[in-house]
Amino acid sequence: MANTQEFNNAFSTELPADVATEFQHIARLLDLDAQEVFFKWESYVMKMGVQNIKLDTKTVRDFKKDLQDALERESRAKGHVVHTTAKKAAATPRGGGGDVFGMLDGMVSATPGPRMSSMAKRKANNFDTPVPKSNKNGLTSSPADGKTPAPPRELQAVAFEDRQNAGQVMESINGHLPTASAPSEAPAEVRVKLKANVEIPKFGYKTMAMKLSEASEILDDRIDSFIDLVQGHHKLADGAFGNPAAQSTAEVVAVGRIACDQPNGKLNAASVVLETSRRMGAGLRVPLKFEGIGYDLFPGKMVALRGTNVSGEYFSVAEVLTMPQLPVPASTPMELDIYNDRLTGPDGDARPLSMLLASGPYTTDTDLSFAPLYELLRKAADQKTDVLILAGPFLDLEHPVIASGDFEDYLPSDAKIEPDRATLNDVFQLLISQPLRNLAQANPNITIIMVPSMRDAISKHVSWPQDRFAKGTLGLPKQVQVVTDPILLSINEIMFGISTQDVLSELRRENVYQAAKGQAFNDDMLARLTSAVIEQRHFFPLFPPQARESLPKPTAIPGEVPEAGGEERMPVGASLDLAYLKLGEWLNVKPDVLVLPSVLNPFAKVVEGVTCINPGTLSKKRGAGTFAALNVQARAVSDEERETGDAVGHNVFERARVDVVKI
Repeated sequence: MANTQEFNNAFSTELPADVATEFQHIARLLDLDAQEVFFKWESYVMKMGVQNIKLDTKTVRDFKKDLQDALERESRAKGHVVHTTAKKAAATPRGGGGDVFGMLDGMVSATPGPRMSSMAKRKANNFDTPVPKSNKNGLTSSPADGKTPAPPRELQAVAFEDRQNAGQVMESINGHLPTASAPSEAPAEVRVKLKANVEIPKFGYKTMAMKLSEASEILDDRIDSFIDLVQGHHKLADGAFGNPAAQSTAEVVAVGRIACDQPNGKLNAASVVLETSRRMGAGLRVPLKFEGIGYDLFPGKMVALRGTNVSGEYFSVAEVLTMPQLPVPASTPMELDIYNDRLTGPDGDARPLSMLLASGPYTTDTDLSFAPLYELLRKAADQKTDVLILAGPFLDLEHPVIASGDFEDYLPSDAKIEPDRATLNDVFQLLISQPLRNLAQANPNITIIMVPSMRDAISKHVSWPQDRFAKGTLGLPKQVQVVTDPILLSINEIMFGISTQDVLSELRRENVYQAAKGQAFNDDMLARLTSAVIEQRHFFPLFPPQARESLPKPTAIPGEVPEAGGEERMPVGASLDLAYLKLGEWLNVKPDVLVLPSVLNPFAKVVEGVTCINPGTLSKKRGAGTFAALNVQARAVSDEERETGDAVGHNVFERARVDVVKI
């Protein structure tokens, strides 16, 4: 075993006795010499940041724990990799993870020898009939080895025509309110007026042109803006705020962003740190310690905490300050009268405004029949629906047929185009635009709103926030309005907030929640996650987003045999453009209706005075899904409100019936 002098020579300094003892223990534990320990120490310092590392006993013990964790990961990886003499299994090795389910592939930084990718593992194990692996959400993903083009018998798709419980209401708000009965004739004129509450031209920014300095300034400015909000809301003096990373016995209020202490780690109660702004804390991060204090956290959440940092090692939280809420939208009585007149028919009765909301995918992974979409369009035609909101993806990049590019067996027989020359725009026109044109002919005064998704194959905008896709080349009727993702859109007086980026499922994976002592545990997770979006005033408050490697894998392309050592198809992910993240903020008011499509259970809830809806997906991987139906009564104006003439809230949560229905 290396002695103290050898370590002094390796580190070029006289090490304290306790530090040298810890290094000797590391050398004995890992069978290393002093020089090798020094090299690993330098690597650790570079990973953690030179300015944050001190050569003391505590830091060396943290260094030892990091080495032990890496050794454990390497041991687990070796225990789960089946070595084989097949030459193809060792071609082009990648850095892989060592956990049981392969969820850490590409996320762990360590120094063992080359490891096999998850694709190579499956090929080496020669699984003829792979079993789909489950993730935390109960979703399954199929390996793309190409040996089983047909799904296993127990996962065979049920024909859409044979689906069960079609029309069943899954969730409802204000079920006592009547639904809008279909009129005998379509409305003589359009009953709604649209108004975008975002600057749509700004979404046409140039992607992949972000500078690192710009990204850091955007993140820093968001912290500073919340400092001003907290100070105004709680009426705090300038001296009440302080640097939580500075050692002091004085109690201060710290505002910052929640983060994990490891770049690729998963947030938990022991790994929570607070990231400060340059102005208030020099951009430092400090560990947080909650003692008897309830918390509901996720990476990227902006928080205001009151506490102390007596030891200089962590910030002890005594109180979590509430964040100020945005006001609700309001309209003048005169504006409401104009909107109500649009809802009043020739008989003088105001028929509720009827809307249908759906989110893609719109067809199962086994075909491109789009049967669920066509059934929804039939309902919209029969019910004389006023507004149809369709959230992407439409042609899903993760759909195995779209990913393969082979449409020959799925285009209509009367299509006047050769399948081997069909472009994505042609496929969109034949399978989506034509049915929408048929709906527009049946109900000329319907308003159709299409919101793109990052998974849309027809969209050229590759980052979120996402610009509109081109409407002219897709043959869409004039009744269709293509908007941005996200969008704040007023339909008459009602403001809708819509984002197709699945923020709820990502928040669920990263959420760390603990009720305060003496308080009941809030088990309504969906309401808590939605409340976080409202509180943070942003459509995607999570930062950083989930790594693509940790998201559910897309369905394998039937018949595809990947090359040895080839990359697996990965999900699209969030693809955030940090320089334009402000386009996802709510600036002045919160929406009346918040639509957050997600793979989580569909729901309809009133949260923080906002009508929140997850319509689910219209089509699941191998079956039918759900959609949402809204019927909104006219906003009555009282005599007192009319006399004052002041703007009044819309109270949509009181006068809107929302049903989540099986297609």
